[in-house]
Amino acid sequence: MVKTILLIGGARSGKTKLALELAECSGLRPCCYLATAVAKDQEMAERIKLHQAQRGPSWKTIEEPLDIVTAIEAQLKEGSSAIVVDCLTLWLMNLLERFALSEVEEYVLRASENLKEIKALYDGLCVFVTNEVGMGIVPDNPLSRAFRDLEGRTNQVFAGVSDEVYLVVAGLKMKIK
Repeated sequence: MVKTILLIGGARSGKTKLALELAECSGLRPCCYLATAVAKDQEMAERIKLHQAQRGPSWKTIEEPLDIVTAIEAQLKEGSSAIVVDCLTLWLMNLLERFALSEVEEYVLRASENLKEIKALYDGLCVFVTNEVGMGIVPDNPLSRAFRDLEGRTNQVFAGVSDEVYLVVAGLKMKIK
């Protein structure tokens, strides 16, 4: 069975670093980094390069901005034993650029159901990284509020299918499930 872990926290809280450590310390090999980010500007391209350098050459990198569950299954089939998905927040943004909000919500639910099926078929570890965007002020516009709500619901869905959930603050993780 694939053990799934969700790391949730604010921006730059240390989620990715902890996700990489969890995968590396699991002893499972090979490790795969499933990136959902798309380099749409120079700053994002530099962030992506920094993340690649942090992982080192032993990590396989797969870029998949939309169909993360199919990519997870493909990597498990190919023999990857530890997968870090970074991150669900950018995945949602990518989906919202292509589909209506209601379609994205349905897609997230289907993805979580497919993930449940995949977990039973393979062995390994899958660590999901996501942002907690609902702990701040109420956004001042409808689009931002809709995204905050979608992110909150998505985090709940993925927390529900995860075996363990950790809140990450200042590089420290606190188990909440």
